[in-house]
Amino acid sequence: MRGKVPSFSPGCTVSSALPGYLALCLALQAHRLASAQFTVTGPDRPITASVGGEAVLPCHLSPRMSAESMELRWFRSQFSAVVHLYRDGQDQYGEQMPEYQRRTELLKDNIADGRVSLRIYDIRPSDDGQYKCLFQSGVSYEEALLELQVAGLGSAPAISVEGHQDGGIRVVCRSSGWFPEPEVLWRDLQGQLLPSASENISQEANGLFQTEIAIVLTEESNRKVSCCVRNPRLNQERQSEISIAELFFPRVSPGMVALGVILALLAVLSALASYCFWREHRAKAAGQKEHEKLQAELRWRMSLPYAVDVTLDPDTANPELILSEDWKRVRCGDTRQDLPDNPERFDTSPCVLGTEGFPGGRRYWEVEVGDKPEWDVGVCRESVSRKGLVTLSPEDGYWAMGLLDGEYEACTSPSTLLSVSVRPSRVRIFLDYEAGEVSFYNVTDRSQLFTFTDTFSGTLRPYFCPGYSNGGKNVAPLIICPVPAQAGGNLCP
Repeated sequence: MRGKVPSFSPGCTVSSALPGYLALCLALQAHRLASAQFTVTGPDRPITASVGGEAVLPCHLSPRMSAESMELRWFRSQFSAVVHLYRDGQDQYGEQMPEYQRRTELLKDNIADGRVSLRIYDIRPSDDGQYKCLFQSGVSYEEALLELQVAGLGSAPAISVEGHQDGGIRVVCRSSGWFPEPEVLWRDLQGQLLPSASENISQEANGLFQTEIAIVLTEESNRKVSCCVRNPRLNQERQSEISIAELFFPRVSPGMVALGVILALLAVLSALASYCFWREHRAKAAGQKEHEKLQAELRWRMSLPYAVDVTLDPDTANPELILSEDWKRVRCGDTRQDLPDNPERFDTSPCVLGTEGFPGGRRYWEVEVGDKPEWDVGVCRESVSRKGLVTLSPEDGYWAMGLLDGEYEACTSPSTLLSVSVRPSRVRIFLDYEAGEVSFYNVTDRSQLFTFTDTFSGTLRPYFCPGYSNGGKNVAPLIICPVPAQAGGNLCP
């Protein structure tokens, strides 16, 4: 905090004000030295990150000192727009903005020297812009301004011929997946710029830009051109070329009339062939869908004899999780419990494992998810790391699916969105170890949600994540359903 210098009345004489002025200056200097105990420094140039990649935002203290007991806050335009918060020696996720949940990690290897960095995963266009990192110790605080520049290199331009226009041939170039807004242009063989007939650059729902630029080529002008889409931030571009043969340009002659008739006939034949192909494809698709439905039903019935009683392992539970006394229910609490930080315990992500381990064979269990807005269930290797943020993917030893931001997804790399017609209130997890499969079923309509195919080694254990509480909106528990008295019955009453 900095003091404010009081103003003086112009009527005071220099001789009478001088002693008081000197005393005030000394007091202000002492206050400044007491309050400005450190400064915070960030990078002196913008940080560039690719869409889908990751970015590291570094900050450090000067002079060098430990920041372990300080409050460290990364935020956007407003103090309350928290990207990541570290306080009381721990990461605090309760105030974090929803769009950054499960996407940030504070790198603390050099925190004793006052050097920390924030890693942001799965970079999105919305991450573009300015950030502030604030260090606070007691009543003293300082901050630094950082800028993250997100860049996306889109698809190669796709060029298509779309008929005749103004005595020439209209050619359209399209590309998508760019960020920020790209530059689009036409060039001739000599690299000279050509005027476009129309240009449209629009932003999609995911924040990326798509482009559409057209040109009309005439027989007298260039018949071979290139479409170039350039990312000004990366100084990189993608380019495609097209060459139009002379005979395709419109002419008033019998040959051109005959060519038009031939082209029209070809178009009709092409449309007829496309229709026949579509009919055949639809019939095959319907048969394939029926076959998949039958296979799913057979796999469902095949799993019935392999029900197993699963309980939660309290030694692996994150301190924010609350387990029932029978180890069958788990939910996320509002406070972090004081539990031993043993090697088996998840210390950052709100996860817990089942007590049972499966080195082979077939097993299934069911989990009641109810109307929870966020959850993950599945299996994982017993040897997975329990410290730091968890990355759910088969490469990291997790075979899981769940619900996040209103969308069901299989935790592949990248994640696979699932089309779900009936909302599952209960999910069955079926492990076929020797076949290398982990399947998920919607118990409500017995539909198959997703199947992982892999090669397993070592012991696998059930995995549960009830999600963050989100201010009390996600406090309902995940419930492990009891084993049925007879195979073939439902697990939950």
